[in-house]
Amino acid sequence: MAVIRVDGPEPSFDEHPYLAVASYHSSPDSVIGYESYETFPRLHSHSARTRSAFGLALLPFVHNAQRPPRVEVKSESTRFPEPRLSWTGTRVPETTIVAHTPGWTALDKLYVFNGTMLVVTSTPEEIPEPKLLTSSGYEIFNGPVERAKRKPSEKDIRIVTPEEARVIFGTQSAIRLDGVSFMNTDPKQFIKHYYHWAAELFFGFWRGYSSLDIFITADGQTSLPPPRRMIFRHVSTTEWRDYASMNQWVTRGAFPSLSMEFKEDWADRAAMQVPFVFDRVLLADRASAGEGEPFLITWRSASNAFVLPGSQQWWSPIRRSVLEFSGAEAQWIYGPNPNGTAEYEKFVITYISRQKWGRRMLRQADHEKLVEELYKLRDKYGYEVNVVNMDKLTRAEQIQLAGRTTIMMGVHGNGLTSLVWMRPTRRATVIEFFYPGGVAFDYEFTTRALGMKHYGVWNNETFTRPNISSFPIYPEGFQGNDIPLNGTVVAQLVQDRLTLKPELSTDTS
Repeated sequence: MAVIRVDGPEPSFDEHPYLAVASYHSSPDSVIGYESYETFPRLHSHSARTRSAFGLALLPFVHNAQRPPRVEVKSESTRFPEPRLSWTGTRVPETTIVAHTPGWTALDKLYVFNGTMLVVTSTPEEIPEPKLLTSSGYEIFNGPVERAKRKPSEKDIRIVTPEEARVIFGTQSAIRLDGVSFMNTDPKQFIKHYYHWAAELFFGFWRGYSSLDIFITADGQTSLPPPRRMIFRHVSTTEWRDYASMNQWVTRGAFPSLSMEFKEDWADRAAMQVPFVFDRVLLADRASAGEGEPFLITWRSASNAFVLPGSQQWWSPIRRSVLEFSGAEAQWIYGPNPNGTAEYEKFVITYISRQKWGRRMLRQADHEKLVEELYKLRDKYGYEVNVVNMDKLTRAEQIQLAGRTTIMMGVHGNGLTSLVWMRPTRRATVIEFFYPGGVAFDYEFTTRALGMKHYGVWNNETFTRPNISSFPIYPEGFQGNDIPLNGTVVAQLVQDRLTLKPELSTDTS
């Protein structure tokens, strides 16, 4: 059997040589802000560098940097028998935390034995608290009693010394799971929802992982290898697909070669009573993310990952892969000219209607007035206007349309998840209709995290950051079918966004 043997210095799989940490300024309209960067061998979320003076979760993007040599986790999957990780004496190779923020942690050499994750380290004081890494998998409900149930036990995760690990394993080697793995320890509670899958779980996974390549380009080029597997510790193989089958479309589109494992597979590995070791794993947990400061501001679990360094184009590899998978034309994936003006670029307005959905709908007369006003813009300026019910489109059509859209609008709802496929130009905008006085941050945060502009509308009043509530508000009528809207106000906002003058606008949204 092929082995990786330790005879002398402890071996290490290839590690990213450094993470770039940005110093950055706040922007009222976007989570994006950056000025300069420094390099450090490790990044920890408790660093003061990850906090804004205004308490906002910002994206510490970097610029004017030199690209380091390409570094990635090497794969041994072409060799057979597949190599194991072997050691001599009591020196079990240690786990390395490559990047961390509550709920999103990249680790090299994470061990799993008898169903328990083991972080092997000779410096346990440098490892984040277990509750910041994972949870018990108990469902998320409010209150201190419920919160206590989510705290991980030693059955979930243990932090042990190399000597302790040797005794626990009772062997001189571990089965290697090579390449990069995405691992999630959430309950099934939110997994089936397209928004939570694509715009929180996938969002956070990729944002955390992409912190290891700060030079991702606008056309989706990255030095990062795709994940080989996605593992769900507490979710069954029948519990991850959403009603519209969008979860599986996005997953297979983003990572065509990805294998998936579920709680049945986790139980299988546990029953084998042999140690497994992951080359590199991105560990995600929603309850752990709830312990982070950014979550307390945005109420979005993925927001914690945005304190890590990264490229402004961090999402472009996922967007490109899914749009190509969906059959979108290249011009809509890459765009004719990100800085084009209204005179030289075709703008696309998409209104996602919920009028036949039965929940959270506009007053019918207001819906009709909005459509009338949008068609006036089409007839006067030549804009493309689409009024669609997303459930009437195929999955490919939904993603293709979103990929072409400059301005997307609609009542707060799942259909707005498609904003993640929009191209983030200066004019790219999401306009979300709420019952007056109500607000939610699901799509507001997601829009800003992609570098686009978000507006909320209360009938005839529009608002955007920083003039927005600090907490979600759900007044009576929020979920109802009597939401008022002034279509003329919305149409004027659309026209204002599409006629931005470059010399008058400094934001990137």
